[in-house]
Amino acid sequence: MEYLVWALTIALVLVGLAGCILPLLPGTTLILAAMVLHKLLLPAQLSWWLLGAIALLWLLSLLMDLAGVIIGTRIFGGSKWGMAGAGGGALVGVFFSLPALLLGTFLGAVVAEKFIGRKSGGQSLRSGVGAATGFLLSTVARTACALAMIALFLVGLLSRA
Repeated sequence: MEYLVWALTIALVLVGLAGCILPLLPGTTLILAAMVLHKLLLPAQLSWWLLGAIALLWLLSLLMDLAGVIIGTRIFGGSKWGMAGAGGGALVGVFFSLPALLLGTFLGAVVAEKFIGRKSGGQSLRSGVGAATGFLLSTVARTACALAMIALFLVGLLSRA
């Protein structure tokens, strides 16, 4: 039974790490789920305090993820249309590759600002740059939170051994 729990934990953590880059997968949520399941199925291996600290990092990752694109788009002069277009472009780009994901975020914001938000070409381009920059920053922040969650989990396990 213990081997199955470890296999499930490792699988969810690895899929969660992939989800830190691919927006269709809830990266840090999968990592948190892996650790909660691990605690519930093998209760002696992890403390509730440590699980609470991991959950706080998860919450921080969600806040930073949301803030990244919104702040990036807003700082560069984008509107709600730019943010919506960036999300739609990212959704299309995720099916192709990581560069297509970034390009989709950029182009989605530019097209939405230009044709729906009725902004000039320069303003639309700035919005696209902001959305892409925000996406990159939020990806880095989300990945850092995921790695910190995994590190805390491992430290907690090693300190019990």
